[in-house]
Amino acid sequence: MRRRDLIAGLASVGVVAGGGILATRGPPTDEFGDGADSDGSDTNDSAESDPNAAADTDTDGDGAEEDDDPIELETVEATGSEAGTVTVPESGQVTFVDFFATWCAPCEKQMPALAEAADRVSDDVRFLSVTNEPVGRTLSEDELREWWDDHDGNWLLGVDPTAELNVRYDVSGFPTAVVIDADNRVRWSHQGIASADELVAQIDAVLEGESGDGTGTGTETETEGDST
Repeated sequence: MRRRDLIAGLASVGVVAGGGILATRGPPTDEFGDGADSDGSDTNDSAESDPNAAADTDTDGDGAEEDDDPIELETVEATGSEAGTVTVPESGQVTFVDFFATWCAPCEKQMPALAEAADRVSDDVRFLSVTNEPVGRTLSEDELREWWDDHDGNWLLGVDPTAELNVRYDVSGFPTAVVIDADNRVRWSHQGIASADELVAQIDAVLEGESGDGTGTGTETETEGDST
């Protein structure tokens, strides 16, 4: 089975495959039943039971390029965002991606730091938040825009309904932040809540690497944020 077909199948039942881990897309909905597994356990328990699951993942230092082609996502008309499409990653441009969900409480807590970071980083950086929720189905665009405004979103907002981008970057919980350099290499990845200073420092480190010898400059640190 081709990977794209597998991704579409997983998305249809509300899960994201990342690094061998299955993470629930969100809370139970009428469309998919009560959210319980066949043994009666709730599908969200594994995502919420470990508040210390947040972790940073630095690259292995060799800066290997991604083998896959860039992914085109739809963007939503919202504050700071326009309806259209965006390509991730974009060759020749440093890209920051925040993976979030509107049902995710830690994602709400992450938004102020993201807003500050978006104001502080260079305009040369593509700064993007992405949700893999089924916008237009169980979540309307108006509901997404309302959540965005309620939490002071003011940058590019994209949707990934097949969770293809989540799979590409091994996203198994929310919020997750990823910094990609101009050569499409992941330089820093962090699951959980991060401060604005940490986000800006990691983005600036990649920018400095781009202007210097092009080597990865991300660091591995621990934070105390929750993950979903």
